[in-house]
Amino acid sequence: MTEIEKHLKKDPYLKRVIEEATETLALEPPRKDIYLALVRSILGQQLSTKAAATIYQRFLELFPKNYPSPALVVKSEVDTLKSAGLSKQKATYIQNVANFAINPGLEFDQLNVKTDEEIIQYLTKIKGVGRWTVEMLLMFAFQRPDVFSVDDLGIQQAIKKLYNLKEEKKELKNKMIEIAEVWKPYRTIACRYLWRWKDNTPLNRTEK
Repeated sequence: MTEIEKHLKKDPYLKRVIEEATETLALEPPRKDIYLALVRSILGQQLSTKAAATIYQRFLELFPKNYPSPALVVKSEVDTLKSAGLSKQKATYIQNVANFAINPGLEFDQLNVKTDEEIIQYLTKIKGVGRWTVEMLLMFAFQRPDVFSVDDLGIQQAIKKLYNLKEEKKELKNKMIEIAEVWKPYRTIACRYLWRWKDNTPLNRTEK
């Protein structure tokens, strides 16, 4: 049993989830191309995993060597980006990310010295990037260990089901934060177990 598992199993409800899991979940090496991770996250908003993967591949194929460099994305016509299956809004948001990557920058080493909340505040300056998107980036790209996305619908549904909660909206979120307190400093891993248990992927409402 890993140190993380031992800690999370202090919660008897989460203990059952971990013991039912078919594999041990842990942090992985960071994905250092934050720009591309952010682009992919925006492309996948409100889409099934399969549809998102198809559109992402079509998007990559618009560019030399299948890499959408910020400079090329900024220079692209919106209609060109839309030809990959993007909405006009998503195409514009991706150009916003590309502009931000050029200045002030999205370098991993530049960002990784910041706290989770500092990264959230920095990246949500980009129109089209909301808190949920950055929380997913912190979990899956930066591999930060203690991120808890209270707005994620999959996590909300999993916690409601597992803990048999009746609360809704603000009351539900407050209860979730209270429950997750005992998971610190490994709330990211707890969320991954909950998604896996519910057979759920991270899910949010469209961010503005």
